[in-house]
Amino acid sequence: MKKLIPLFLLLLLVVVFLASGQTAEQQSMQEVLKAWLPNKPLESFLSIFQVPYWGILVSVEERGYYAFLEFLIRKGTHFVYFGVIALAIYIALSRIKYRKATVVVITMFLAIADEFRQSFTSGRTASLQDVILDTSGAIVAILLLTLYQWYKQRKNVAQ
Repeated sequence: MKKLIPLFLLLLLVVVFLASGQTAEQQSMQEVLKAWLPNKPLESFLSIFQVPYWGILVSVEERGYYAFLEFLIRKGTHFVYFGVIALAIYIALSRIKYRKATVVVITMFLAIADEFRQSFTSGRTASLQDVILDTSGAIVAILLLTLYQWYKQRKNVAQ
């Protein structure tokens, strides 16, 4: 299983690379969301939120229900995806000093590279906020891993 991790990591990075080369229109999922969620569930709940992004407030009122939902899905995907990348890197780097910090730094550089690549795609821009979001996903994933390791160790000591 552990031997597959580098291949899994490579696959994750290829997907990021390919996605960065797509325009916003190519990645749009609003039509799918309209088909799947025609009654706009949670619209009143989501309407109370405003997310500061690139100097504007992104909201249902500002963008519309489906565009706001797509925004949340995209940003949530960034966060989770780079957390998974961080965990794959962690497993791949089994014997390295300051492993967890190294993983976060490597993931941050991958996020920077992703945004740089994206800057060459028509209609897309590089975003420091996305680098911060991606790096935060890596940090949270490593913190959750640390909590899991601590719990597992504590449970083993108690037995």
